[in-house]
Amino acid sequence: MCGRYGFGNPARFDALGLGVQFPPLGPRFNVAPSQSVPLVTQDADGRSVRVARWGLVPGWADEPSIGARLANARGDTVGTKPSFRAAFKHRRGLMPADLFYEWQLVPGQKTKQPWCIRLPDDAPFLLGALWEEWTPRNDPIAEPLSTCAVITTEPNTVMSRIHDRMPVLIHPADAAEWLDPKTPKTRAQALIAPYTGPLENYPVSLWLNTPRHDDARCAEPLPRMDWPDE
Repeated sequence: MCGRYGFGNPARFDALGLGVQFPPLGPRFNVAPSQSVPLVTQDADGRSVRVARWGLVPGWADEPSIGARLANARGDTVGTKPSFRAAFKHRRGLMPADLFYEWQLVPGQKTKQPWCIRLPDDAPFLLGALWEEWTPRNDPIAEPLSTCAVITTEPNTVMSRIHDRMPVLIHPADAAEWLDPKTPKTRAQALIAPYTGPLENYPVSLWLNTPRHDDARCAEPLPRMDWPDE
């Protein structure tokens, strides 16, 4: 799964070459489900950036609370699961980031160890996502609520010793195909795969575990002497 992520240097998002204008964004180091996130989408009017709530609410849902359980979508079932299949076919998005976190089960410890995962040079990357707009049935003229979910897949070599899932990272060269609603489902499905490029990873403190802690301390590596045995 992907439970937290961040963007310590959002000014670098323009280097992703998506052809969109990002709104002013401050650094975030501990973005959690239910919070607002920048999301790149594409529809008949073209490509744009919207603010969405992390936790997908399907259009057929009676209440938006279902989004609390749908922050992640498994890549192997995203095309068939009722909560995600319509979004996977028509509304694929990208969540720009430059770090994400995962929690490792350490033998002999009651508390899982959080790890920060980044690209070399803390370069920005794109999380594969789905999005929906939800409107309450009893108020059809209400402002639609934009929501999203991160797609996860099997771990690569780096991630396999930390967790059994990892978020899907979409290469910028594949962004156009991923975002285009006309891209066949089979091709979109082929882009859901473990990341094959280099990843840097290091353990961080339990400061991260509290969602209200959203500062650079969340992504600071532990002193080497405090790293779990590898």
